[in-house]
Amino acid sequence: MTRHFLTRLFAVLVVSMTGLLALPVNAQDEAADALIKRLSVEVFDSIKADPTLRNGDVSRIIALVDSKLMPNVNFKRMTALAVGPTWRQATTDQQRRLQDEFKTLLVRTYSGAVAQVNDLSFMVKPLRASTEDTEVVVRTEVKGRGDPIQLDYRLERTPGEGAGWKIFNLNVMGVWLVETYRSQFAQEINAKGVDGLIEKLAERNKSNTSRS
Repeated sequence: MTRHFLTRLFAVLVVSMTGLLALPVNAQDEAADALIKRLSVEVFDSIKADPTLRNGDVSRIIALVDSKLMPNVNFKRMTALAVGPTWRQATTDQQRRLQDEFKTLLVRTYSGAVAQVNDLSFMVKPLRASTEDTEVVVRTEVKGRGDPIQLDYRLERTPGEGAGWKIFNLNVMGVWLVETYRSQFAQEINAKGVDGLIEKLAERNKSNTSRS
């Protein structure tokens, strides 16, 4: 499996979370593996049917992220885990800016690979979890032109309004997205603090914008 293919695969799975269209009325009762299975089917159908998504239209993808992804992902927790212990020391404004820049970074970095969805297919593996579990890992197998790739989603059960399973991390071939960014972010935080990390993310996003 080539590095290029893995990059495309990681890109698709990041953007694929935008594929959650209308949640069912009893979303709080939907099992974690059922959620991922529905996500996989819907994202493939929606991307194949939308030329602007396949062409990597960033504004279109960001709009989908805001309207469809955020209600179904604990992005605050994802960002906090990526930033590490320093997150608790950041101000409310800094946390908000970190979330905004991190989301933009993910979308802009991987948006160009959405067109590759036609080369991929998903299979959700049986979930090994009890009804009392509040965090689970749903394992899927992704098939492309080479050997199958294991792709894992880590989810948490959230109570109260909007209850249901929320995604907060992704794993491709043993590499978790959050941990990958945590090591990068830690270097910047150690060198220039939280504001330095925010500035670095903003610079990367501007650079990605100029190349798009």
